[in-house]
Amino acid sequence: MKIELHYVSDMNGKPQAVQMPVREWEKVLSHLRKSEQILKLKSDLTLAFQQVASLRKSKAKKQSLTDFLHEL
Repeated sequence: MKIELHYVSDMNGKPQAVQMPVREWEKVLSHLRKSEQILKLKSDLTLAFQQVASLRKSKAKKQSLTDFLHEL
């Protein structure tokens, strides 16, 4: 994806900001949101698998799926 960028510089030529077309910015935001959702899902799944592994090692009484669903 090639995006037309415009750089805004201060009086010394140091870049201060970047401007881009709104349509392109909306595409970037959409892609970012999707990436954040994927990362959140991966993080949640990693935590869930860690919890399952911990429960499997534990000697504590385990809750059945039926009991869990009845609590909801």
